[in-house]
Amino acid sequence: MEASSSGIANGKNKVFHAEGGVDLQGHQLDMQILPDGPKSDVDFSEILNAIQEMAKDVNILFDELEAVNSPCKDDDSLLHPGNLTSTSEDASRLEAGGETVRERSKANGLYFRDGRCRIDYILVYRKSNPQTEKREVFERNIRAEGLQMEKESSLINSDIIFVKLHAPWEVLGRYAEQMNVRMPFRRKIYYLPRRYKFMSRIDKQISRFRRWLPKKPMRLDKETLPDLEENDCYTAPFSQQRIHHFIIHNKDTFFNNATRSRIVHHILQRIKYEEGKNKIGLNRLLTNGSYEAAFPLHEGSYRSKNSIKTHGAVNHRHLLYECWASWGVWYKYQPLDLVRRYFGEKIGLYFAWLGWYTGMLFPAAFIGLFVFLYGVTTLDHCQVSKEVCQATDIIMCPVCDKYCPFMRLSDSCVYAKVTHLFDNGATVFFAVFMAVWATVFLEFWKRRRAVIAYDWDLIDWEEEEEEIRPQFEAKYSKKERMNPISGKPEPYQAFTDKCSRLIVSASGIFFMICVVIAAVFGIVIYRVVTVSTFAAFKWALIRNNSQVATTGTAVCINFCIIMLLNVLYEKVALLLTNLEQPRTESEWENSFTLKMFLFQFVNLNSSTFYIAFFLGRFTGHPGAYLRLINRWRLEECHPSGCLIDLCMQMGIIMVLKQTWNNFMELGYPLIQNWWTRRKVRQEHGTERKINFPQWEKDYNLQPMNAYGLFDEYLEMILQFGFTTIFVAAFPLAPLLALLNNIIEIRLDAYKFVTQWRRPLASRAKDIGIWYGILEGIGILSVITNAFVIAITSDFIPRLVYAYKYGPCAGQGEAGQKCMVGYVNASLSVFRISDFENRSEPESDGSEFSGTPLKYCRYRDYRDPPHSLAPYGYTLQFWHVLAARLAFIIVFEHLVFCIKHLISYLIPDLPKDLRDRMRREKYLIQEMMYEAELERLQKERKERKKNGKAHHNEWP
Repeated sequence: MEASSSGIANGKNKVFHAEGGVDLQGHQLDMQILPDGPKSDVDFSEILNAIQEMAKDVNILFDELEAVNSPCKDDDSLLHPGNLTSTSEDASRLEAGGETVRERSKANGLYFRDGRCRIDYILVYRKSNPQTEKREVFERNIRAEGLQMEKESSLINSDIIFVKLHAPWEVLGRYAEQMNVRMPFRRKIYYLPRRYKFMSRIDKQISRFRRWLPKKPMRLDKETLPDLEENDCYTAPFSQQRIHHFIIHNKDTFFNNATRSRIVHHILQRIKYEEGKNKIGLNRLLTNGSYEAAFPLHEGSYRSKNSIKTHGAVNHRHLLYECWASWGVWYKYQPLDLVRRYFGEKIGLYFAWLGWYTGMLFPAAFIGLFVFLYGVTTLDHCQVSKEVCQATDIIMCPVCDKYCPFMRLSDSCVYAKVTHLFDNGATVFFAVFMAVWATVFLEFWKRRRAVIAYDWDLIDWEEEEEEIRPQFEAKYSKKERMNPISGKPEPYQAFTDKCSRLIVSASGIFFMICVVIAAVFGIVIYRVVTVSTFAAFKWALIRNNSQVATTGTAVCINFCIIMLLNVLYEKVALLLTNLEQPRTESEWENSFTLKMFLFQFVNLNSSTFYIAFFLGRFTGHPGAYLRLINRWRLEECHPSGCLIDLCMQMGIIMVLKQTWNNFMELGYPLIQNWWTRRKVRQEHGTERKINFPQWEKDYNLQPMNAYGLFDEYLEMILQFGFTTIFVAAFPLAPLLALLNNIIEIRLDAYKFVTQWRRPLASRAKDIGIWYGILEGIGILSVITNAFVIAITSDFIPRLVYAYKYGPCAGQGEAGQKCMVGYVNASLSVFRISDFENRSEPESDGSEFSGTPLKYCRYRDYRDPPHSLAPYGYTLQFWHVLAARLAFIIVFEHLVFCIKHLISYLIPDLPKDLRDRMRREKYLIQEMMYEAELERLQKERKERKKNGKAHHNEWP
């Protein structure tokens, strides 16, 4: 076995490389134990001289530290006004020069005034706010918990006060143990399988060949990415009793900034501000206006005057901007480990999922583009579109009452050709491919998530470790029961109380869905009323394209209604979720997410379902039209079919929705931040440039969405629905989604790094309830695509005609030559004298042949007026109906069998990951045993030195 990273065992010689030491005044002490042997030419005198120089620097640093006020300021009685100090871009390093610690802390704006206590959290309030008593009690309890506090007024508004909080080591250790924060305790050892000499020679030849190939352009330069130590270490829940097991080089940097902020936020959520069961937590103070804002600090500026390639990154924020949020790296992979370290696992998992989804869209977009191009290349050979364009002698019946004129079938030539671009022979193959693609995407995401969870140490993180919501804790504090996992008493919600709240919530959800259906009903009324209005319009362009104008305006109005109802849905979903009183934050998020998704999905797709499955299906026939409220005639499809209406609906909604979301995500924060900077320049003038401290810079940024990543996930999930549910009608949907997501990743990254305050880092094991929603969408997509192909498109009627009624009937062929006469066979004949009085058109059709028309044609399979059963269904109608039902059943069963087979064949955990997890479990047990044995041996030696040895000691 070969070991790398922390140790390499090769034969008898062992090489250990330990990178450690203390960072003092920019000096780094690296220790390396080299193998014994004559080849080792190390000058130990040089090492001793370097250590002596290091000792001098340590003494100088200690002298400087003694000159600084040792205790951190936690007395808020003295309020210091803001100083016009310049903000340094280096927020995490000590300068190699000779500046003191005090000057460094003032320069970077991330420390207390004494330069020793790092700011872990910021609270903001206004002195004019009347909630003074609550704040005083809250801050008194903050100091009682051991947190240290310092206040400072704003530079631009003396009414704004910043409360800077710092958590000492004792507080961090105590709460890290309570929160089960996992910390590194031993560096990982990577074992590689033994290879034979023949295979090793092949690997050498392949590596030599790769040197001549260009480097992978999508990979980031490893030299610009720092070595993240926690990714190379085994971790365990922090324990103060076993603190000697953990790797602690420096107590100030043992807990990173994200972890420190998370611990402080956990403390603030459980501090009382008033006597009473519900008077607890920072969130309630933010709600009632006692505090205006609360956030952790960014690590400094995201810009630097020097290039990152020559001078390196000044802080992690700058590194993320250059390697992730910059538009120049749009084609590169995301630095997910850096994202996780700076923003936490929850945000890191979102970007990991978004990157995986975007990567999986490449094959779907390529196949969809191929289907579209196939339609373009076969357009000139399509027999159906040829017959439509040449049908100058076929006169179609009016599509609305009175005002709509007769029209030639050849007038819809353009629409017939556009329909063929999306509805061609490759459409069924693409629908099957997308159903399988959705399953493959979800199954391989399981594997990818498992690898990420292992690398980020989330395998053993369970929901039982999650804290109870303060609101739940305050509401049900009187009723307690023992937790079966921890054995500790905790608040308990009775089953009857929970059921009653869920019933009320479900009733609210049903009512809001009914509101959505009512809005769709209003759009339907608009369509049936407007088509007659546009048919009588003065402008010939609109009059001749009344149906297209009706569909386009209806889609735009529907989009406006969707955006307006979203505001209402958000408030209702928030009210119903709080009414349910979820136990934990994840339960609250899952409940809120499910409600909002149901509202938004029904709101966004209800009109699409109407166009796909109801438009033109229940209109009756000329002379016996079905009417809405016995007044309005239901809308018919275009003579070229209903698929063109569905394509317009999906294209307009998808483009407008994505454009609006991108503007609201980035454009709105940019405008808000620009307006804030403009107000500051107007108040202080442009002659003097003010350098604000970091807390004031972050305060002027926009806060993150109150619901976290909900909007980001919802946007992508709805897009996933558009990409899969109706993809048979719009094969270009994956391509549009891919182009949008490439932009979306960088927009979200730029927004998180530059335009938003730093969000609180939080842990998560997966993407939560969104995975179940994705699986539901995948199942629904199979059903909807089967119905779209069978009912909305003309795929089944063409097959039935080719094999049963066309020139090739009984020959087993279905080529273009077998489609001759299809258009005439799909149209029925109507006698104009049979029109109802309110449906009879104003024109008699004499403009076509010089004499009044006697007959017109319409899309249906009905008997002619002179038959024994006028306008009854023909045998071809029943054949088409049977073929449609058979296709739906066969298609669904076939695709579902393929989906389940793929799910069974692809394991959730990669085999190498499973072996690594078992190996790690074994190594951790061995390391813990060795560490405990080493500690006991040291204690035994100390006792022997002190003369207190016992004969019954172990071992």
